[in-house]
Order: sequence, then structure tokens, then C-alpha cells
Amino acid sequence: MTLPLIKAASATVILASALGVGGCATRGFVREQVGVVNQRVDALEARLRDTDGAARSGLTTAQAAQAQAQAAGGQAQNNAQRLDQLNARVDGIEQRMQQTRRKRPRH
Repeated sequence: MTLPLIKAASATVILASALGVGGCATRGFVREQVGVVNQRVDALEARLRDTDGAARSGLTTAQAAQAQAQAAGGQAQNNAQRLDQLNARVDGIEQRMQQTRRKRPRH
């Protein structure tokens, strides 16, 4: 064998040995690592459920507040219309009172 061929064969044997020895993970190691990842996933899922519940609750509260605000806006508009009507009536009464005062003879 020539020197480069020997070096290549030696490198191949060393590489195959390294892959064979270091490349295999035991089932226990894999289960341990998967267990750690599963715990993290479970914790994140729980946090996501909590966050989702809080978001849904916030949405429900916001929708209720919006409905109340719309109702209050409608009531305020009705009140403003009623005030305009009452102001017109008061203005009419004041005008009649002034006319009545002018018509009275002074003694």
C-alpha cells in the first residue's frame, strides 16, 4: 500500500470508529432529553391557555363596555334633544312674560 492510501484507510477507520462510538445516543439519554423538552412544552401550553383565557375575558369586558358606551351615547343624544325642546319652551314662556309685562299699565 502506498502512503496516501494508508493515510486514507486510517482516516476512514478512525472516522467510522468515531461515528460508531460517539454518534449513537442511548434510549435513556433520548428519553431524558425528550422528557425535558416535553416539560417545557407543557409549561408553555399552560401559559398559552392562561393567556388565551385572559384575552378572551378582556375581549368580553371590552365588548360589554362598548355596548354600555353606545347606550350611554344614545341616551345622551336623547337628553340633548329633550333639552333643546325644553329650552324652546322656556324661551317661548319668557317671551310671553315679557309681552305681558309690557302690556300692563303702570300705576
